[in-house]
Amino acid sequence: MLRGLKAKIGINLGVFFLFAMLAIHFVITLTVQTLLVRTESDRARALGALFVARLEDLPLWGEHLPNPQSLAGLRLLFDQTAASCLVIQDGRGREISFGEGRCLGPAKELCRERLAAGAAGPPGIRPLGQTFAVFGMQPEHLGVSAAAETKTGERLALALLFPLTPLYRGLRSLEPLVLCFILLNAGLFSVIAVYRIFKITLQPLGRLARRAEEYNEEEGAELFAVRKEDNELKRLSSALNGLLRRLAAEKAKLRQTVVSLEAANAELRRAQSEILRAEKLASVGRLSAGIAHEIGNPIGIVTGYLELLKENGLAESERRDCLERASREIERINAIIRQLLEISRPSPEGTGEVSVHAILAELAEVLRLQPFLGHLRIATDLAAARDRVRADGAQLRQVFLNLAINAADAVSARGPGARGVLAIQTADLPPAAGEGGEGRLQISFRDDGVGIPEEQIPCIFDPFFTTKEPGKGTGLGLAVSYMIVARAGGRMEVESTPGSGTCLRVVLPLARCGNGWGKEA
Repeated sequence: MLRGLKAKIGINLGVFFLFAMLAIHFVITLTVQTLLVRTESDRARALGALFVARLEDLPLWGEHLPNPQSLAGLRLLFDQTAASCLVIQDGRGREISFGEGRCLGPAKELCRERLAAGAAGPPGIRPLGQTFAVFGMQPEHLGVSAAAETKTGERLALALLFPLTPLYRGLRSLEPLVLCFILLNAGLFSVIAVYRIFKITLQPLGRLARRAEEYNEEEGAELFAVRKEDNELKRLSSALNGLLRRLAAEKAKLRQTVVSLEAANAELRRAQSEILRAEKLASVGRLSAGIAHEIGNPIGIVTGYLELLKENGLAESERRDCLERASREIERINAIIRQLLEISRPSPEGTGEVSVHAILAELAEVLRLQPFLGHLRIATDLAAARDRVRADGAQLRQVFLNLAINAADAVSARGPGARGVLAIQTADLPPAAGEGGEGRLQISFRDDGVGIPEEQIPCIFDPFFTTKEPGKGTGLGLAVSYMIVARAGGRMEVESTPGSGTCLRVVLPLARCGNGWGKEA
């Protein structure tokens, strides 16, 4: 409850009023105390002048003793004042004193100072001693000193001490009443101030908050309505309504933008699939030419056996032998076609656990049948202990096929009749720095072709960048391969020396063993 805005305002106002009234009380008390001390000083000076006048008219001393008649008059006058002590001295050290013993010493000192000064004039005032007043330490007495000369020619010094303690005591006696008055007024003013602030500010703000809590988009733009007398809060309401209108407009634009982005994203996915498909077909097209030549030989053999079977003079054993040989050649054709279809067929998007070694072994078998790769010897060294990754197997097959065809083209670029080696290797790598996981698998395609100039290496993964002659490359092979590998969480690296060959590496994260991944099938 104390965390509410109303409670916080009330507490802060109460504290503010309390400190403000205490400060006013402090100033007023000090002012009144100063005025009372000044009034007391004026009264003490007047009484000192009255005593001086009496001393000048009365002979105090006879031959040896003070005049009893004069002493009685001075005593009566002293008793009628609020002085605490009176001391009268002459130049020969004789003195008369009345009052408290503890203040006689300071009074005698005042008399001696006045006699030593030897000057007549109005009574002087001096604060003496220290005592606790209402706030802090203040003078305990007001000392009045004066000089007089009697009709008999005697020079006298007079000292009166007036106590200020009763004045301070009177002020202190009023403190409990004043403090109660201050607390009462601080509480009362705080309640009144909170009530007025609540009516002027908090109540309209509460209405705004309730309207915001009940807000429904179907209500329309004018959500916040504040009365005209709410002053600046009406401006706040208008600003909030304007903000809601702008938010509604921006929300509608955002919906349209989201719909447009979804459509564009779908179109982008379709275009991306088409690019993958086109690049795959470009690679498969080159394979098909070689496979068509490879299929021609067994077809010719089958045709020859069929011609032999048409002859009537064949023995049964010879006829059976021709049929078996023709059947083996047909199985060979069927295997070649299956391998081509496995590479060229579209695959649904999605990842799964695949064996990289199995893909590489299958691909190497297909590539060895290609006439356009007859100049390239394929050597495999699948040394990695673990080869299972989470990826799209068909897309990985496309990546490896692109790298192999690029290696063949790089060797052919050395000139007619050039022959070379494509080394396909796998190796285990530890997890990257700062990453967990099961480690990584590195697949390397190393050729001894013409290599890549150093200035072209940063561009080889850019779409449509190619160093091949027009009509021999689309410039999309490495760009598509890079995209496929990145989607699988891996990366591609290149290392090349012009004239010595190129090494392209594919680094993929291994599948987790915790779910049964990462183990050889």
